[in-house]
Amino acid sequence: MFAVRSAFRLGARITAVSRRGCAAGLPVDDVVNGLTEEQIQLRQTIRRFLAEKLGPVANEIDKSNEFVGMRDFWKDMGDMGLLGITAPLDYGGSGLGYLDHVIVMEEMSRVSAAVALSYGAHSNLCVNQMVRHGNTKQKDKYMAKPNAGSDVVSMKLKAKKEGDHYILNGGKFWITNGPDADVLIVYAKTDPEAQQKEENILGPLNKGVYVMMSGLDLERLVLAAGPVGIMQSVMDFSVPYLHVREAFGQKIGHFQLMQAKMADMYTRLGACRQYLYNVARACDKGHCSSMDCAGVILYCAENATQVALDGIQCLGGNGYINDYPMGRFLRDAKLYEIGAGTSEVRRLIIGRAFNAMYK
Repeated sequence: MFAVRSAFRLGARITAVSRRGCAAGLPVDDVVNGLTEEQIQLRQTIRRFLAEKLGPVANEIDKSNEFVGMRDFWKDMGDMGLLGITAPLDYGGSGLGYLDHVIVMEEMSRVSAAVALSYGAHSNLCVNQMVRHGNTKQKDKYMAKPNAGSDVVSMKLKAKKEGDHYILNGGKFWITNGPDADVLIVYAKTDPEAQQKEENILGPLNKGVYVMMSGLDLERLVLAAGPVGIMQSVMDFSVPYLHVREAFGQKIGHFQLMQAKMADMYTRLGACRQYLYNVARACDKGHCSSMDCAGVILYCAENATQVALDGIQCLGGNGYINDYPMGRFLRDAKLYEIGAGTSEVRRLIIGRAFNAMYK
């Protein structure tokens, strides 16, 4: 009877850890991370906001593949200035930098990597492109293909001019935020003889590929914060679990093998975070390296997958079942090795950059 009561109490404590999750997560040492007081305050503010608005529904979003309150959540983020975080104040943005952007992306991924990916697509791929390449009239008004994969230039979407508008024909399979968006930035191949109104062109004439490609470095940078947030979330769940779960008369976190797991996860996370923050700082100074933007998402994504696997191992059988979010973390981490350009593409970018040095 005593054993049954003990098991029940242990199960209740483990369940409490699971339910608290990242809302009661481990502290992040931002002195080591070299953040300013304003950036530390930004993380804390975002953390509280997400714990209230997103944390309670994160698991349900994953299970149902639907975010019923997404529009309201997006409006709340807009009210906080997060949707246009790198947009100038003159256009309703927050006027912050890429390091601030990755902090927000990291914290959101820590709670729900799925929602964070939608946020990254909106705030960077859409809003930031409009900021960087839109003309004044476009900014005033508005402030990707089953057959293409990572080869975005070979997309099969065509734009044909008819009268004062264009007819778009073609297909695109993976459209981030497609079901929810009211305004889309669309890249399409124009008819060779089509006339184009200047006010409708984003960036220089006939430079659509440049506009698209020039944003990829910053896309990779911002999205690299996703795996970092996932790694932190794995730590947030697994470390408390290791200090609740008991075996052979002691907490399993005191076993040397589990101590090694914690150390491995912690150091992988720390190395990835430092790489990410340093690349973001460089971009804020105007130095945007294609090699490092590709390198940071490559490194963070693959380490996140390994950290998620280690987290599952820490929980044993509980890490495998859906009562705990570890499986979600692994799926979310693995996506970053596939989406937004595969790990193989990122390696090619880095390798080709080295080859270009010796031409």
